Amino acid sequence: MNTLNLGPYEHAQGIIRLPGSKSISNRVLLLSALSRGQTRVRGVLASDDTRVMLDALRALGVNWMQKDEFSDVIVDGCGGNFPVKAAKLFMGNAGTAVRPLTAVLALNGGDYELSGIARMHERPIGDLVDGLRQLGARIDYFGNDGFLPLRIHSSRISIVNRPIKVRGSVSSQFLTALLMTLPLLPSSSGEIVVEVEGQLISKPYIDITLKLLRRFGIDVREEECGSRFILPAARPDGPVYRSPGDIFVEGDASSASYFLAAGVIGEGPLRVEGVGRNSIQGDIRFTEVLEVMGARIVLENDAIEVQGIMLANRKLKAIDMDVNHIPDAAMTIAILALCAEGTTTLRNIGSWRVKETDRLTAMATELRKVGATVEEGSDYLRVMPPDRLTSNAIIDTYDDHRMAMCFSLVSLIGVAVTIKDPQCVAKTFPDYFRAFQDIVR
Repeated sequence: MNTLNLGPYEHAQGIIRLPGSKSISNRVLLLSALSRGQTRVRGVLASDDTRVMLDALRALGVNWMQKDEFSDVIVDGCGGNFPVKAAKLFMGNAGTAVRPLTAVLALNGGDYELSGIARMHERPIGDLVDGLRQLGARIDYFGNDGFLPLRIHSSRISIVNRPIKVRGSVSSQFLTALLMTLPLLPSSSGEIVVEVEGQLISKPYIDITLKLLRRFGIDVREEECGSRFILPAARPDGPVYRSPGDIFVEGDASSASYFLAAGVIGEGPLRVEGVGRNSIQGDIRFTEVLEVMGARIVLENDAIEVQGIMLANRKLKAIDMDVNHIPDAAMTIAILALCAEGTTTLRNIGSWRVKETDRLTAMATELRKVGATVEEGSDYLRVMPPDRLTSNAIIDTYDDHRMAMCFSLVSLIGVAVTIKDPQCVAKTFPDYFRAFQDIVR
């Protein structure tokens, strides 16, 4: 396994232009495929996860082509009906691809098999399958119940005349998958209702879905504080998706968190371009946490500048906070806790356990390697920094891109660090370490 030695570094400054958002890229690629007409998607993230989506769409008969650079992709929509009616699709570990595709394929009148890497087979999908079965979908597991791999059989889908129920406490991607799929179905009332059972986690990711649906002609009404959604059903002449023609993918706000944190620890100034106050991504609220901790932030429409720590002792303030609204960027806060005065507690992060790895256990394990005292709860993490970090810690990354990117920041806290399997960042940010090393000194 390859390793990468980093640091110790003292400063981080410069300008970073972010790659496109993974969450937006994969949603827009699928919505473009489901629409009528051609869509030019600008700024698509070039990564393992988007390649999984594009390869799956091509296998399902959707024509797309790269224009100039990979970041521009032109998609010929199929009007909600994939031409290929039998396929075996390997989905890697791309949750943003496999969850919505499972939902769409369940309604496509074909026979499909979906599988992924071993970790994808440990990430739950049962709540989504249960929701689809309410529509008459025939889906079988051929491993463990509730998990990939699975088979989707051609089935007769009912006209939707009653609310579809889905649990919201495991992954917001299940609700996103239904919201993206149900406008393909008819309803005698002209509307389809989705009801969320239990707490809906990661609500900002649902907000991304709703805003993108509107760009493709679907105006969803949200009621009862996000526990009920009303969508327009398909018309007699077909689904209601309309291509916007051109659509731009903004920079990835989760990826921005690493550079913003680097600018705080390394005293900046550091400017991140491609995402700002106009972002539709919930992780933009990471900037609010930075300000609470004592960082100096300047937020522009399409850029963020960080100018270091504004506190006299050059230490951040420890926080005790519910960070369910920024589950990915919250991992970066766990690293910033190493620079804080006091104990930092991150709450309501149980969803970390069903991500690319069990991130709660992984973060606790690796933070201890650099000397932190860590308490790991069922849905919280408590971090007390040491007086001095342990130098030359060897960090396991668990084939998780965010673990690798987070722990690169340790190299700015006065010690060297070794990152194992640095190539795992290819999932969302293949050039991350080149970009990181461009801004550190």
